[in-house]
Amino acid sequence: MSRIGRGLLSALVAAAAFAGADEPALAAGATPWQAMRHFTLEPSQVSEVPEGAARIVYRLLDPQGLPVGTPWEKSPHSPQGGVSVPPIPGVYTLEARFEDSAGSGLGESSVLLRFDDTTPPLPAPRAPGRWLMGTEQVSLGFDPPEGPLPPSGIAGYEVTLEVGRISRYSTGEPVQLSFLPEGVHYGQVVAISGAGVRSQPRTVAFAVDGTGPTVSLRAPAGWSAGPTKLTATAWDALSGMEAAGSGGPFTAISVDGGAPVVAAGATASDWVGGSGVHSVRFYGRDAAGNLSDGRPGSPPSTAVVRIDEEPPRVEFAAAQDPADPERIEALVDDHLSGPSADRGTIAVRASGTRARFEPLPTRVEPGRLVARWDSDSYPPGKYEFLATGFDVAGNPGTGTGRAHGGRMVLVNPLKAPVVLATRLDGTLLTGSLRRALGAGVGGQTIVIDERFAAGADPRQRTTQLRTAADGSFSLRLPPGPSRDVTAGFDGSRLLTRAAGPAMHLTARTGVRFRASAATAAVGGRAVVFSGRVGRAGASRAVGGLPVQMQFRYPGAGWSEFRTVEADGRGRFRYAYRFSDDDSRGVRFQFRAYVKGREGWPYGPSASRPVSVRGR
Repeated sequence: MSRIGRGLLSALVAAAAFAGADEPALAAGATPWQAMRHFTLEPSQVSEVPEGAARIVYRLLDPQGLPVGTPWEKSPHSPQGGVSVPPIPGVYTLEARFEDSAGSGLGESSVLLRFDDTTPPLPAPRAPGRWLMGTEQVSLGFDPPEGPLPPSGIAGYEVTLEVGRISRYSTGEPVQLSFLPEGVHYGQVVAISGAGVRSQPRTVAFAVDGTGPTVSLRAPAGWSAGPTKLTATAWDALSGMEAAGSGGPFTAISVDGGAPVVAAGATASDWVGGSGVHSVRFYGRDAAGNLSDGRPGSPPSTAVVRIDEEPPRVEFAAAQDPADPERIEALVDDHLSGPSADRGTIAVRASGTRARFEPLPTRVEPGRLVARWDSDSYPPGKYEFLATGFDVAGNPGTGTGRAHGGRMVLVNPLKAPVVLATRLDGTLLTGSLRRALGAGVGGQTIVIDERFAAGADPRQRTTQLRTAADGSFSLRLPPGPSRDVTAGFDGSRLLTRAAGPAMHLTARTGVRFRASAATAAVGGRAVVFSGRVGRAGASRAVGGLPVQMQFRYPGAGWSEFRTVEADGRGRFRYAYRFSDDDSRGVRFQFRAYVKGREGWPYGPSASRPVSVRGR
């Protein structure tokens, strides 16, 4: 090529294809692609003009070498402007011929005009396609675009991330995006043609999880009585714990430093057994590969499991307390989990039988069981005892022997027998409390129980009194309705219970009676008999209570001549007229008699008689 041709070639300047510091440099001597149809010519940059050149004749050829339009000419010494190519992308050729004034050729040259305004196809970024750990550098590769390339090809890619507005340019090599914070981040990728035309953006996503999963262990909080199932459960808010084969998330449990049990996914289980304190380590790995195993920055992942498979030792006290023989005590000992603070029983049954043991009210104290045996409620004989204690783990242990090795058997009665004698004379109650050998027992509490007949209010009354030094006691019972009376001694820690015989006190109905006159004329004015029935202590009203009017004369018994009813206040009244002449000179006695009725708490009673003489 002549120096003129070289000068024309260097005079063609194309619009910049890229902008920015990352724009690739064009190879030396290459003509850049451009997306504009107009190419600017600057012949002033031609290094030499052939001597005698009068004009330059230009001709434009399409990519197939066919002429485009008609040739044109320009003076080599005047401003030239530029040339436009057709709107069809491709490589056009601009030919230049230098001619003298006679039209003879002085030289030729040509230059390629590269025009491409084609929009590139969508890029095909190759994202990691998985969750990334926080320590992993994010890298984005590129596959060939899907679809035909523009004539100028793909010069590179621009990647812009939302987080931090990060922007990177690549000519096709993977783009390193440094480290991203936790979460899902989105970016836009644009392909750029050789002519600088940008494609439509394609969205890419980067998922980053820099924190290990949270792992919890389901295990007993305290002591267990046998092998225990352990279950570790992992949870991760970002990449998750869904099982995905050997390389995916897993959960693991290790007991006492042994080989761990590893299970794919979020749950792992194992059994631990044997008495003692066991150390458990549990951990997991999420889908991003983060481990949660107790290292700095990870949640705690150790626990302690306590197992006690042996029952406690249970035995009764070596001897009974002489001052309290009914106190039954058993010792409970356990060297591992320790005695239970709230479980345990002591039971009793007749010795030598196969009857079921009867539980006694039992109190649990630190390291012991304490029960009270109401021996007075059991007939004389031998009795054996069974103690059942528990340790904290729940293991039961039983014992029937004493600490010195003998069987726990007691002979009833345990306490000194006493006898209670009582007597009721009217309302005076007397009695004595004596030992079986006859000595009186002083200073003891006697309970007197009065149970009144139906219809009384109140129905029961209890009185307590203490025995004199010789064991005697007495009580004047207050007046009131009929009642059953008993005396009892509840016993003490050294004396048996005792009860006196049942006694009955019949209270008579109180009746007042009077006559309006001491004499009565036969056929004359009537004598009015009236009175009142006492109702103290009765729960029901007296109204309607039958009252018999009775009379007698010398040498005869009492006869009823009229029955009336008392009113609500217990009053009654009846007027009687003497009509028989045989009554003259006879001295009659009259009285009121109350037999009672159902629900009346008093016995039958008659009033004092009154006398009336007939005349």
